[in-house]
Amino acid sequence: MTTAGHSHAHSHAHEGENARLYLTVLCWVGLTIATVDAFLQPLPPGLTWTALLLAFLTGGLPAARSALEELWQDRKLDIDLLMVVAALAAAAVGAFLEGAVLLALFSLSQTLEHRAMGKARRSVEALMQLRPETALREGPGGVEEVAVEALVPGDRVILRPGARVPVDGRVVAGSGHMDESTVTGESLPVRKELGNPVHEATVNLDGILTVEVLRPLATSTVAQMIRLVTEAQAMRSPSERFSDWFGQRYTIFVLLGSALSFVGFRLWGLPGGEALYRAATVLVAASPCAVVISVPAAILSALSAAARGGVLFKGGAALEGLAEVRTYAFDKTGTLTTGEAAVTGLHALDGGEAEFLALIAGLEAHSEHPIAAAILREAARRGVTPARISDMRSFPSEGITGWDAGGPLWAGNARMLARVGAAMPPDFQAMETGAETLVLMGRGARVLGAVTVADEPRATSAPALAALKASGAEILMMTGDRRPVAERIGMGLGLAAGEIHAALLPADKVKLVNEAAARGRVAFIGDGVNDAAALARADVGVAMGVAGSEVALQAADVALMAEDLRKLAAAQALARRTARIIRQNLTLALGAMVVLVVGGLFFELPLPLAVIGHEGGTLLVVLNGLRLLADPIRTRSPA
Repeated sequence: MTTAGHSHAHSHAHEGENARLYLTVLCWVGLTIATVDAFLQPLPPGLTWTALLLAFLTGGLPAARSALEELWQDRKLDIDLLMVVAALAAAAVGAFLEGAVLLALFSLSQTLEHRAMGKARRSVEALMQLRPETALREGPGGVEEVAVEALVPGDRVILRPGARVPVDGRVVAGSGHMDESTVTGESLPVRKELGNPVHEATVNLDGILTVEVLRPLATSTVAQMIRLVTEAQAMRSPSERFSDWFGQRYTIFVLLGSALSFVGFRLWGLPGGEALYRAATVLVAASPCAVVISVPAAILSALSAAARGGVLFKGGAALEGLAEVRTYAFDKTGTLTTGEAAVTGLHALDGGEAEFLALIAGLEAHSEHPIAAAILREAARRGVTPARISDMRSFPSEGITGWDAGGPLWAGNARMLARVGAAMPPDFQAMETGAETLVLMGRGARVLGAVTVADEPRATSAPALAALKASGAEILMMTGDRRPVAERIGMGLGLAAGEIHAALLPADKVKLVNEAAARGRVAFIGDGVNDAAALARADVGVAMGVAGSEVALQAADVALMAEDLRKLAAAQALARRTARIIRQNLTLALGAMVVLVVGGLFFELPLPLAVIGHEGGTLLVVLNGLRLLADPIRTRSPA
């Protein structure tokens, strides 16, 4: 959605909220005048009747319009219809003031509910307002100020201290610190240097940076976040579907029940007017407004809080799913570890080290694996230019092949060695059993050399795993790496040998996820690009560190914008808290409804009291759900 289109929709929503507020105020003015006439000071009859008419029209017409639209367009009986019918029933028996009270309270609760839910939506939509309208672009004639929409990939923009980043890009000159809290939820400034990515709507705190634009405005990180949150609101959770199903069927039941209660009161011997009054009271008392709004109020607030905290849920179903997860299966490389592996040894068997490094770097230049990145960084550090390699082909969990002027080349692990029919050189056999990853390279059956690489755990991995374990979750670590490498990382993070699974192919990971699924719901945490099969098989797929990555954002049910696993523990806590608040809301709403219905049927409950109980219950569940907007996930990572 463009900024203009978004602002247009945003202003329309605001206008609707404001119109609703004005009508509610007018309704209460009419009710106040009628109340003064009834209890304090008699007023001219014309004024009183005008005030009552004002209350009925301003309080009843919006509800009647909404009910008729639902009935006409979707063939659904809306809860608003119950309120209008109840108010008309009250007026029919001469209880005009009670009918006005009902409409005034209903109008107030609807206005507050819409404004509250609007606040939940705006807490995410406000991200769009963080985008600057102009940027300083480098051009042939020097630096010029241009509209952000005019920026295209490849443009270079200058970021001064205090400036907001206009689009996603990467640093090509300068260094400094960024406040990324608006996108990733990271509360501390993040150091940015040459080659580091920067995200739209983040703030340059110090230094002067030159940033190369990587993607246009329409596909930026923030635009994707807004789109995903909008889609998430449309993807209904099981609880939301239940409340919608319940509301539709129960509305019909209430209308029939109130009609039957009228017949019952008449058969019991009550006069027609009193029987209609009691039936109207039952109609109000039994209306399921609070039940229907219980779930969306909590879900929408939680989705908004999570998005502001750097966690995107693909709808209420993903949120509820995470609350029920019992097993968390983690990919190792790039998830539990930094992915910033470092080359610890270079062993060329044929020719010099520089020639060998150029060849293996040329092969790995076509791979997205963190080990490939480590080899490329080592080549850059030594000033070695990667060789030109063509006809690349990747083999997951094995390695990569290609061609150069000298013929076919390959690089990978022992499985790749077996694929090409090569034997492990005696010099490398001891290295293969060590705690470092061994990457071999060769031509055909001849091994040309090997590189040893070591990865380190993320600083946030150990506290995140500890928090998840403390919540009662089971932890599994999965990796294609050898057992010694896996144990060095896993045991350093506090995992037991039985929780560490090594030397796995993608199919093995799916098999392990299947086995864990037999014990309860499973979440798989990976990078959203590799391990797609395991992500798809898990009940909840979680992609980490996906700010700026459209593929990863689309691949998972839950996306952690920052590379901070503590956000997963915070998201789990939020999901469980949401489930708890939904249970509280439904218990409160159903309990209040039962008490009011019993009072209306058997204890001559006054209509105003039924109205106050009904609307009060609705407001309570909305406010209880809105507590989730202030969840700690918005402001900090859990310790």
